[in-house]
Amino acid sequence: MQPFSYLPYSIFRSICLLTDTHIHLDLQEYAADLSLVLERSQLAGVNRWVVPAIGSAYWSALPMLHQQYPAIYYALGLHPWFLSQEKESVIAELDEYLKSKPAGLVAIGECGLDGAVDVPMSLQIEMLEKQLALASRYQLPVILHCRKAFNELLRVVKQFDLPRGGVWHAFSGSRQQAEQFIELNFMLGIGGVITYERAEKTRKAVAKLPIDSLLLETDGPTMPLAGHQGERNEPAYLPEVLQELALLRHTSVMELSQKIAINAEKMFRISVSS
Repeated sequence: MQPFSYLPYSIFRSICLLTDTHIHLDLQEYAADLSLVLERSQLAGVNRWVVPAIGSAYWSALPMLHQQYPAIYYALGLHPWFLSQEKESVIAELDEYLKSKPAGLVAIGECGLDGAVDVPMSLQIEMLEKQLALASRYQLPVILHCRKAFNELLRVVKQFDLPRGGVWHAFSGSRQQAEQFIELNFMLGIGGVITYERAEKTRKAVAKLPIDSLLLETDGPTMPLAGHQGERNEPAYLPEVLQELALLRHTSVMELSQKIAINAEKMFRISVSS
């Protein structure tokens, strides 16, 4: 695969209006040069970013980040990895944040289930259910983390009426698994995993799934793309995911970028034209 960095940025800036729908710009890894990260991103045609919180310690900073950079939108939620660090009152606190409808808030998350971490699954399920209930109440999409817990996650999500569905973030599953979430009004966050030829199952799935169910994401600062191992992941690399997806689907980058941009607008209700 030829990285986008080898090609003139001006070309892709003219055809792409992309949103990185999952990028942790609020983490310390970006603190020293965030403005430069965003500048590189915009030069690459990625001019909107959705930042999902990983815990309550990050909630208060995200509205201020949106105020400083209005094209940064965000989600508030509780990542399953860090639930043991949260206070008992955290769901009530999340409810208060959502009730105030802060500017820039577009979703609940990152939340979900992870069968590979040392956090009791009973606690993970309990906290996920409470966040899904809030998503239903406030009619917001949810951004879901799933690792080694697909069946359990699907079972829990099916119990809730989620008017705006959500995103299965960092999709790396099969076509059959994807279709089960698409039926529940979910989209799939497609990232760097598809740039690795060894990810055969996922590459085959994204080649055949409905285009109106796909979003693009980097999940920076981690999850580097093929050819960028050992580097900090950045939203400027997102067009490389777009290019690989276009190759897998045998379509043009221009056509694909336009459809993906519309998907992001529908899911998060953010503008793709400004």
